[in-house]
Amino acid sequence: MDKAIELTLEQEFSLRNFADQVQQMSREQAQEFLVMLQKQVMLRDAMYQEFLRHEWKLDAAFEAE
Repeated sequence: MDKAIELTLEQEFSLRNFADQVQQMSREQAQEFLVMLQKQVMLRDAMYQEFLRHEWKLDAAFEAE
């Protein structure tokens, strides 16, 4: 894994657009948005973990314990 992971041009554009939107938010809006974003990241991570558990057939291993 010598090559650094970089954003695509489309992702760079999307990030710039996001940054512009955040700049227009009030402090309170930005704080609420960050909390909501963190929750979504946590839900996504839980969903990935559940998916991998299912795909790797770890469901039965956890239920047997």
